[in-house]
Amino acid sequence: MTRHRVQDAAEFGRVAVLLGGEAAEREISLRSGRAVLEALRRQGVDAEPIDPGADVLERLRVGGFERAFIVLHGRGGEDGQIQGALERIGMPYTGSGVLGSALGMDKHRCKLLWSGGGLPTADAVLLRDEDDLPAAAALGFPLMVKPVHEGSSIGMAKVEDVAGLAAAWHAASAFDALVLAERWIAGAEYTCAILGEEALPLIRLETPNVFYDYEAKYSADTTRYFCPCGLEPAREHALQSLALDAFEQAGASGWGRVDLMLDAAGDPFLLEINTVPGMTDHSLVPMAARAAGMDFDRLVWRILETSFDRG
Repeated sequence: MTRHRVQDAAEFGRVAVLLGGEAAEREISLRSGRAVLEALRRQGVDAEPIDPGADVLERLRVGGFERAFIVLHGRGGEDGQIQGALERIGMPYTGSGVLGSALGMDKHRCKLLWSGGGLPTADAVLLRDEDDLPAAAALGFPLMVKPVHEGSSIGMAKVEDVAGLAAAWHAASAFDALVLAERWIAGAEYTCAILGEEALPLIRLETPNVFYDYEAKYSADTTRYFCPCGLEPAREHALQSLALDAFEQAGASGWGRVDLMLDAAGDPFLLEINTVPGMTDHSLVPMAARAAGMDFDRLVWRILETSFDRG
């Protein structure tokens, strides 16, 4: 596909930066959105923040906006809802469409799709109620327990035994009626940022925490990021290709991030997709972009250009 390139900020028209929302990741979305807004304004783009509520479409119409930069993390913003609403009024927007957004947000169905497409992902059991706990325990411990429709590691826990599994399921079910119990992968964690049809340099993550949790992502100073990631070029390229395949299979487009791990034998396992990744000072997509020679302002501009590629 030939990507649309914009030379003059006026071509974007009036841009609504959609930030905040009502999901559990609201505070991170506000931080990401403010950073995006400032970057657009520094480059002469006519951009205004919109914290969407039930009247968001009317506010967009009355405000004379011509396109939307979506920086809404989690439910309502990353799951296809706002994308569908914008499609309804014919407003161009950044990132994945309805299908890619919905599948990317649904960890269970995304894993089913990857497995059906022959892509590697850890064995998992969907937990709807307590009757499903024995099937999860049969996978063997340790396990990772996570809400199906949350991001930023919210509600996630590593469990070592049956009692821990039950407790983690109860905690995760406070966030989502559907919970996933996934075989624990012991090994190095990587993330691959995607911009257009390009995979950016891989980042390897290290944290002294049990896993790369909310604190490690957004506040801890002990998390270490390695970019270059330390892999041989051919190996890194293979994992970038895997990430691109995973992104495409899920119907995602525009920009995003694919998380994966290598086990002790060096075999890859896909974890999840983020179709509206964080854009804060701790965020991974800006970090990968810098490694590729692209500063934050240029990255934000390139993401906004994806709003022209829909359809």
